[in-house]
Amino acid sequence: MPPATAPANPTPVHPSRVRVLHPGGGRTTGPVVYWMLRDQRLADNWAIIHAAGLAAASAPAAQVAIAFALFPRPFLLGARRRQLGFLLRGLRRLSADARARGLPFFLLEGGPAEVPALVRRLGASALVADFSPLRPVREALDAVLGDLRRDAADMAVHQVDAHNVVPVWAASGKLEYSARTFRGKVSKVMDEYLVEYPELPALMPWDGEQPEDVDWDALIHRVCSEAENVPEIDWCEPGEAAAMEVLLGSKDGFLTKRIKNYDMGRNDPTKPRALSCLSPYLHFGHISAQRCGLEAKKRRHLSPKSVDAFLEELIIRRELADNFCYYQSHYDSLAGAWEWARKTLMDHAADKRDHIYTSEQLENAKTFDPLWNASQLEMVHHGKMHGFMRMYWAKKILEWTSGPEEALSIAIYLNDKMGGTPMATLVACGLYAASMIRVGRSVRYLERYVT
Repeated sequence: MPPATAPANPTPVHPSRVRVLHPGGGRTTGPVVYWMLRDQRLADNWAIIHAAGLAAASAPAAQVAIAFALFPRPFLLGARRRQLGFLLRGLRRLSADARARGLPFFLLEGGPAEVPALVRRLGASALVADFSPLRPVREALDAVLGDLRRDAADMAVHQVDAHNVVPVWAASGKLEYSARTFRGKVSKVMDEYLVEYPELPALMPWDGEQPEDVDWDALIHRVCSEAENVPEIDWCEPGEAAAMEVLLGSKDGFLTKRIKNYDMGRNDPTKPRALSCLSPYLHFGHISAQRCGLEAKKRRHLSPKSVDAFLEELIIRRELADNFCYYQSHYDSLAGAWEWARKTLMDHAADKRDHIYTSEQLENAKTFDPLWNASQLEMVHHGKMHGFMRMYWAKKILEWTSGPEEALSIAIYLNDKMGGTPMATLVACGLYAASMIRVGRSVRYLERYVT
């Protein structure tokens, strides 16, 4: 991807949150298309706000459309029924909400390769994409950008980091070594970015091409039947409304009912309700981390230590993961580990192991250790594992396999299949590789809030 620049700011979005990937040739007519991927929500979404601002600044004012491209095999179907069902059921709710607001929602089942054709048909003046640091997404964006440059060079292409509180490229210009080095940089600019969202600019009624009707039941059945049949979970409903209920619900909301136990209880596996339970919603973008942070700050006077601990995990630890994957191209292999970590792992690769287990034995929780088995079975049956236990889980995989490469491979496989999505795992395994012998400082931060 070529170097990006910050735009002249015709929208209420902080200029450094936006990168101009292609300035275009000043096309002033046609709708603005938001290519949604990581941030699957209408509320509190800087990418939609930017797209709407661009449309409002056009002369005459333009319309806004949303496109979501399902990644094709093998990337999408590297996920299992558990993840895909949650994704698609959330999109079904989102498409209905968009229709109610007069926003056309185009579902592109053929993947990102369909994006250029859509924006050409719509005669778009600009394309706005949200941000992910992961390789498949960046490659897809590069391909779309290259396609558009060939015969739609006058169309602007912008990218907005709507996922992180502090945009990844603004938080730091390099790969950070640890939360300690990252925390200082983020803290200096936190007040500049952790601000209330503005009202969405008024949108022009849509009178262009209408999206095709989606038979969501048939789509969910087809996609999930092609994926490995890991059963869906029933403790977590997808969608923006469900996410806000978990955050602020009057009965069992995290910030309204459970936050006071977070400081002392979050590292106790016997107290699972001390955790936020926001992980799937943050990962799929059903709720904004910025919204969670803003609402937590409003309640800091009620439980200062718990709110501070939550903000540390929500912002510093979670966004450190994006920093790692953005600046470390080998984030998903041992090649991405720090030199000291690689040396330590290689120095001990030939150490005698008292127990060696196959991937199948580990997946089925057939080890001698009932505590590890219980952790694995929690992920099998519930799609998640308590963050504190994930430290133990990951360390033992390293101890019970033939070497660090196999340990990393098995950890990725197990996390993909039962817990996190492939995108989440690529983030998690990068830090796992970078710090296998300090896995408590790495994977658990991501598994709690990213997957």
